[in-house]
Amino acid sequence: MTEIDTSIPHSARIWNYWLGGRDNYPVDWAAGDAYTAVFPGIVTIARSSRAFLGRSIRYLVTEAGVRQFLDVGTGLPTVDNTHEVAQRSAPESKIVYVDNDPLVLAHARALLTSTPQGVTAYEDLSLYEPDKILEAASRTLDLTRPTALILSGVLGHVADHDQARDLVRRLLAGLPSGSYLSLNEGSRGTDPAYEHAQDAYNETGAVPYFLRPVDQIAAFFEGLDLVAPGIVSVPLWHPEPGDEEARPIGQHGGLGRKP
Repeated sequence: MTEIDTSIPHSARIWNYWLGGRDNYPVDWAAGDAYTAVFPGIVTIARSSRAFLGRSIRYLVTEAGVRQFLDVGTGLPTVDNTHEVAQRSAPESKIVYVDNDPLVLAHARALLTSTPQGVTAYEDLSLYEPDKILEAASRTLDLTRPTALILSGVLGHVADHDQARDLVRRLLAGLPSGSYLSLNEGSRGTDPAYEHAQDAYNETGAVPYFLRPVDQIAAFFEGLDLVAPGIVSVPLWHPEPGDEEARPIGQHGGLGRKP
């Protein structure tokens, strides 16, 4: 197992810290707190992204009848992971997680469990290997049946937008009609303070994450039928009862169905 360096902050652990998870260290707290000192809203961004993921999965299970999920760029396990949300409503759901971060791998196999009726698998592969991802996923999922592709906050690590779109297209090409894409990403055009903080973070030499204009996020759904209300700031996508005061933030996403 790869030794984990706890002397250098790690983006997955910082995100985990903002989500209230436990797989982080003092060096990550310091980096996370330094970011929140510039932009306190990052905690809202992180938790709203996670909440959107949960709501979209519940929709897929209860409204669309999906029972298979391919979650690429999983990140560190925390509360309400994809399999937990899906199997809570449909215990027979099958989930394949994909990530190639040794830190995530070290935690994933211990934490990503399954109901007896369902299946959860983890594949150590890169987002840049869509063909290998589909091949590996087919060992657990029946890719002749509708499958939900989950891309939650991962495409911002791909600097070139055309390359990111191509990766999404290639993954969706391996899934049948009736499959779905659930995607949300950090966005530009809503919160200048977030944009300033993220641009400054990217200049520190840390692994960068690029915010994109909303029209570029919408382009990932090309050829898909969008579920209403379309591509919106994530708090506004199917808000839960009691979320009447949900306000737009710099995180946009949606759900689309492959015809």
